[in-house]
Amino acid sequence: MNNQTLIILGIVVAIVVSVSSSVFYVVREDEQVIITQFGRPMGQPVTTAGLKIKTPFIQKIDRFDKRILEWDGLANEIPTKDKRFIWLDTTARWRIINSLNFFQSLRTQQNAQSRLDDIINSAARDLVTSHNLVEVVRNSNRILNLENLNLEEEQTTEQIETIEVGRGKIAQMILEKAQQNLSEEFGIEIIDVQIKRINYVDEVRQKVFLRMISERKRIASKYESEGEGEAAKIEGQKEKEMQRIQSDAYKKAEQIKGVADAEAIQIYAEAHSKDPEFFAFTQSLETYKKTIGETENTKLFLTTDSDLYKYLKHVDGSKNKK
Repeated sequence: MNNQTLIILGIVVAIVVSVSSSVFYVVREDEQVIITQFGRPMGQPVTTAGLKIKTPFIQKIDRFDKRILEWDGLANEIPTKDKRFIWLDTTARWRIINSLNFFQSLRTQQNAQSRLDDIINSAARDLVTSHNLVEVVRNSNRILNLENLNLEEEQTTEQIETIEVGRGKIAQMILEKAQQNLSEEFGIEIIDVQIKRINYVDEVRQKVFLRMISERKRIASKYESEGEGEAAKIEGQKEKEMQRIQSDAYKKAEQIKGVADAEAIQIYAEAHSKDPEFFAFTQSLETYKKTIGETENTKLFLTTDSDLYKYLKHVDGSKNKK
């Protein structure tokens, strides 16, 4: 094969490759394609993945992402309904659902991001300016627990701001407002909008923080008051229960002592009836023990005719004679 033949063969191969690359194209799973001819879209968007065919040279392909895309706007200074300026930073997720409308209205993702800046920021401004600051910051009344605090209605209205809408609902309302007519006009869909960050401007930040601290101190004070009341109630119940237990124990002890005293008296009576002299002797010994034996260095002075002394006269055990 001479050089001329190789050159011809190379030219043919180049032509075939060029024509093939112009005729065939591949659509990935994560993209959708618009076919244009002289700048005008031809037919419906190609959304299925695989190897596709187009008219060579005169038709071009424009690829668009099918995945969920992220929008992250710049923080904007917005006044709330109660005239407090805040920096609001939002973020959103969106996707192209109609690539033909998207191509005809926006062309590129960069243009779409710029358009979303206007739409979402405008919706956020409208919703924030129509609600008080507390609605944008908080999501619920969870930390207030107003039902358990038992605050009077007038005090609650004056001192503690309640949540009627909340941050989550406002974000949903921004989404609904921004989503209007996007699909028909631009071929895109906003999936969700979230309030990423809220900062107070320097002029009101300190006042807001002091108000938040004051509010939470009032709530803490109410909880402490309720706790002290419950503690006093529990303490009272404890004292009452202790008095009841002590009363029952004293009553039972007195009953036992009464029964024991009765048995002792009966035993003493039986002993006295059997041997009065011996009973008198044991009683005298018990008296000696109580008067002499309990304390050291005790001195006892008795007359010779004392009843206590009569048993000491006869320590040998002989019978005492009167």
